[in-house]
Amino acid sequence: MIVDGKQKGYEIDSAIFHCGTSVTMGLIGGKWKCIILWYLRHGPTRFSNLKRLIPDITEKMLSLQLKALQADGFVHREVLGKKPPLVVHYSLTEFGESLLPVIKHITDWGIRYAEAHGKIIDITG
Repeated sequence: MIVDGKQKGYEIDSAIFHCGTSVTMGLIGGKWKCIILWYLRHGPTRFSNLKRLIPDITEKMLSLQLKALQADGFVHREVLGKKPPLVVHYSLTEFGESLLPVIKHITDWGIRYAEAHGKIIDITG
């Protein structure tokens, strides 16, 4: 970005970002993070439910992405119970919820694109 005629950027936790878009994409970019955040919009849910909603993601990748989203403050992990079997719920933090309008715009754009260039198909076994 250019400020007062000089190239500027943002430094966050020793990482350099050249603009606001790169900050956002650095936090939520990639194939899965926005999808996970979108499915958490209805409230707390369990790992197994997220896996069912996102069948193409592996359990390992879902676990890694949830940990990253939790570390960045977007997702809260709550363990219910004191002995096995434990119940773990994932939910959006207030910070995570602040991204929902952005993700909704991305989702709406994707739907319009898909309707103009593709068709709805049945993907259930």
